[in-house]
Amino acid sequence: MSGDLRELYQEVILDHGRRPRNFKELPGARRAEGFNPLCGDRATVYVDLDGDRLRDVSFQGQGCSISTASASMMTESVKGKTRAEAEQLFERFHALVTAAPDEAKAAAPEMGKLAVFSGVSEFPVRVKCASLAWHTLRAALAGQAEPVSTE
Repeated sequence: MSGDLRELYQEVILDHGRRPRNFKELPGARRAEGFNPLCGDRATVYVDLDGDRLRDVSFQGQGCSISTASASMMTESVKGKTRAEAEQLFERFHALVTAAPDEAKAAAPEMGKLAVFSGVSEFPVRVKCASLAWHTLRAALAGQAEPVSTE
C-alpha cells in the first residue's frame, strides 16, 4: 500500500473515531451488547427493522479509534440493506480484516469505504477491535440476549 493511501486510510479512521456517525440510542429497536475483554472496548448496537430491511442502525459505546470507526462505518454501510445483505457484508468485512495482508489488499477494492480496514490484518491484535461492532450487529439481528465477546 502506498504511503499516500495509508495516510488517507488513517485520516478516514481518525475522522470516524473522533466524530462517529449514528452514535445514538434507538428506543424500541433491537439491541445487543458487545465487549472486547482484551482492550476494554464496549459497544451497544441498535437495529430498527422494517420487515427484513435494516431501516436504521446505530451504536453507542467506548473504545479505540479503530473500534469506534468500524462501528460508525458499519452503521452507514448496512443501513437500508436486508438482513441477508448485512450478513454477506459481515462475512466480507471479517474476511478482509482476518486475511493475510496480501489477500486483504486484493479484496479491498470491492469493499468500498470499508477498504480502509484492510491494513488491520497486519495487526492481529486489532482485528477484534475492528470486528466488535460487526459481531454485535449479528447478535442484534439474531435477537441474542447475552453479551457478545470477542474472546
